[in-house]
Amino acid sequence: MKNIKLSLYVITDEKLLEGKDIAKAVEQAILGGADIIQYRAKNKTSKQMYQEAVLIKKICDRYRKPLIINDRVDIALAVDADGVHVGQDDLDVEVVRRIIGFEKILGLSTKNIKQVEEANKLPVDYIGFGSVFPTSTKKDATLSGLEKLKKAVQTSIQPVVAIGGINEENIQQVLSTGCENIAVVSAVFGSEDINKKAKRLKEIISKKKQMGFKP
Repeated sequence: MKNIKLSLYVITDEKLLEGKDIAKAVEQAILGGADIIQYRAKNKTSKQMYQEAVLIKKICDRYRKPLIINDRVDIALAVDADGVHVGQDDLDVEVVRRIIGFEKILGLSTKNIKQVEEANKLPVDYIGFGSVFPTSTKKDATLSGLEKLKKAVQTSIQPVVAIGGINEENIQQVLSTGCENIAVVSAVFGSEDINKKAKRLKEIISKKKQMGFKP
């Protein structure tokens, strides 16, 4: 298993970053404490995605933080990203792994315990689990909740990254399930002060780490 730091996993959002300098926004998130960046864009052209991913890759390389591309294996290969994250309806994990090789990071979204159990048999480096809470960034997200997250952490042989509606107000509840890794979107990029928000979230995670993550 690769030694990947996933504690504060920050995901871009095209609506939240519309009209903003995406590279600067990502840089502020990293300076605030983001351990890993995922580039996610659902409504941009391939050319737009490539151009933005190139800019973000330069920032991630500067600070030695991994860049993961959501869904798009072609964009990940084009910019030599550090990995790919796929969902249940994207290319099969085995196919993606064959394309990107075993040196790259591969993550998989899961929504229920059955999918977590299936992921245990797949060549992935981590799984995302959620949506833990209702989220504005994915209107059709399946609500999994804290109890299922706790079960997912106990079931998965890979690191689990909790996702979905997590913010400064509820992050303690998530960490109390035993989950050590938190993915956020609007909690960081929806803020006027991206650096400050990322820093605050990272402080909470770090403090919990010192105390121990066991629920």
